Amino acid sequence: MLLSCKKEEKSVQSMSGLKTKDFVAEVDGKATALYILKNSAGLEACITNYGGRLVSLLVPDRERHLKDVVLGYGTIEDYLAVNGNYGALIGRYGNRIKNGQFTLDDVTYHLVKNSGGHSLHGGPKGYHAVVWDAEQIDKQTLKLTYLSKDGEEGFPGNLNITVIYKLTDQNAIDIQYEATTDKPTVVNLTNHSYFNLSGNLGSQILDHYIYINADSITAVDSTLIPNAVIPVAGTPLDLRTPMHIRQGINEDHEQLLFGRGYDHNWILNTKGDIKKIAAKAYNDDSGIVMDVYTTEPGVQLYTGNFMSNDKRGKHGTVYLHRGALCLETQHYPDSPNQPHFPSVVLRPGQKYTSRCIYQFKIVPNKVN
Repeated sequence: MLLSCKKEEKSVQSMSGLKTKDFVAEVDGKATALYILKNSAGLEACITNYGGRLVSLLVPDRERHLKDVVLGYGTIEDYLAVNGNYGALIGRYGNRIKNGQFTLDDVTYHLVKNSGGHSLHGGPKGYHAVVWDAEQIDKQTLKLTYLSKDGEEGFPGNLNITVIYKLTDQNAIDIQYEATTDKPTVVNLTNHSYFNLSGNLGSQILDHYIYINADSITAVDSTLIPNAVIPVAGTPLDLRTPMHIRQGINEDHEQLLFGRGYDHNWILNTKGDIKKIAAKAYNDDSGIVMDVYTTEPGVQLYTGNFMSNDKRGKHGTVYLHRGALCLETQHYPDSPNQPHFPSVVLRPGQKYTSRCIYQFKIVPNKVN
């Protein structure tokens, strides 16, 4: 990856303290930048077109103070120096594909392997590591486009992708995805934001409440590839009643041992209905609630189990082990190799669409 810096005549500082000049560079021959969105209530989202990453998101806490609730870095150089997915758009295939290969229409495709012999999140040069073309439509809306070429990371077909980020007046980040292809392929796009709703990005998320509207998960083997569908009833993976993450995360359950905590795909009861709540996270100290809505059939809860207490993010903050949670709306892991899962195949003449809404609100009084 080639990086060169470019001068900017005027730098703008966001309310979160980010400076647009710190995101002006040229990566692999394409210009990077930072885009600032604001809604009528004064909330702010900052997004860079490097990886389509949500860099910061200011939402009000119980005292009506704006707090940043997503982990990230303060410069483009920091993002390039760390192999991670903070805030990124993920593709061509979010999550894992077993052994880095799949067969479609009797043709076997071999992908770049980057996770224990499997392909994860589109490979090392997935959509998190490319520069998207960007157009700020208005003060609340950013349009990102990218042409993923035939053969990129081993995936077939030229895939034309459009992603719209909108900071709505209902205090939500509304992410809408569309894609078309010129050759049969597989597609599973998502966002990999790391959320901490406490207002302190240097804290753990063990005291966050979590709820997922799902009766079952795709259980995984020791390499995190699905090998069964199991009910959550009677297990620490039953999140149908909100509970503190710390209540279940360290229990002696095979699935939690495989994932070093929660790192699983829940099969949602919402059946693609964007009006039905799929998941919820809540921090009692700040009063900040995040409701998740999606058209996708599943959501991956990841609780920062592989975070290592050695990364310094925005403003020098040290990000701790289990210092964030991700709720990645998606089709199921390894679907291209598991025909009983909902299909992820996209063919010429079809349009891939997906939508995810992260909605923020406040609980006025503490639960405990």
